[in-house]
Amino acid sequence: MPENVLYVAGATGYIGREVVKRALKRGYTVHASVRLNSKTALPQHDRLILDIIQTERAKTTFNIPTGASVISCISSRTGTAQDAHNIDYQMNVSLLDCAQASDADVFLMLSAICVQKPKLAFQHAKLKFEDALQTSGLKYSIVRPTAYFKSLTGQVKRVKQNRPFLFFGDGTETACTPISKRDLADFMLDTVQRPASWNKILPIGGPQPALTPADMAAIISKIYNKPTVTRSVSPKLFDILRTIIAPLRPISRWAREKSELMNIGKYYATESMLVWDATSGHYDAKRTPSTGQDTFYDHVLKMRETGFVETVDNDTRLF
Repeated sequence: MPENVLYVAGATGYIGREVVKRALKRGYTVHASVRLNSKTALPQHDRLILDIIQTERAKTTFNIPTGASVISCISSRTGTAQDAHNIDYQMNVSLLDCAQASDADVFLMLSAICVQKPKLAFQHAKLKFEDALQTSGLKYSIVRPTAYFKSLTGQVKRVKQNRPFLFFGDGTETACTPISKRDLADFMLDTVQRPASWNKILPIGGPQPALTPADMAAIISKIYNKPTVTRSVSPKLFDILRTIIAPLRPISRWAREKSELMNIGKYYATESMLVWDATSGHYDAKRTPSTGQDTFYDHVLKMRETGFVETVDNDTRLF
């Protein structure tokens, strides 16, 4: 087995880029899969080798070095049914096939904590691949993070403009222990090197207590020296929108995809990103493992100090 050789798939995504960055700092030689049009998303480095893949092919080929460890940060952009099947499941299967053929050491999959209570197409696709990975014969780890900071700071601009912070219900019905991209990347790299973490499913959150949307509104308002002004939106809005477009679903792919997006919105409006206790039928913050040092407060404070405002793009959901 080559020492300190890592293959990262999905290397130009939000978490993938951070995994590459942190791995290079640890002395790894990193092979990173990239699309031709996104190869400039990663910095040049003498220990970074780009594997340019052709995603339009029915089966994607990944050039994994023999015996390397593999980290998959592959994730669908929209979460709609076809996208989820093609990316969350099928592309990961192609990666797994290549990992088996190259006698990979450890295969780590970045999944999502929300698959523990699946209702959505992308959740079922991820679970289907989790099953394939667990029966592959490879050493594996499945990491299920809670929520990313990037997914929770989309309303900073609203607060700065003295507009109300929007949340669903009373703002306390859901909660999460968000994790920074740096802490998550370090946890993933530690997991690859730690035999005690192999062949396990690992839910993971950040170091702070669970935060509700109301908590986040208060934190953002305090840091930007704004009064905490909020507005409640009913989660039933998603049901209404889905009902409006329902007659078009049998004849329109657009309507089917929009309907699934409404399902995704409703899910995140009503479900917490914490470990689900099936026995009690409740989410449990105390049973949600934590790691790292970065808190949501620190992240928002840094945003204010640097003037940087993250934008939430399609490859970043609360998973």
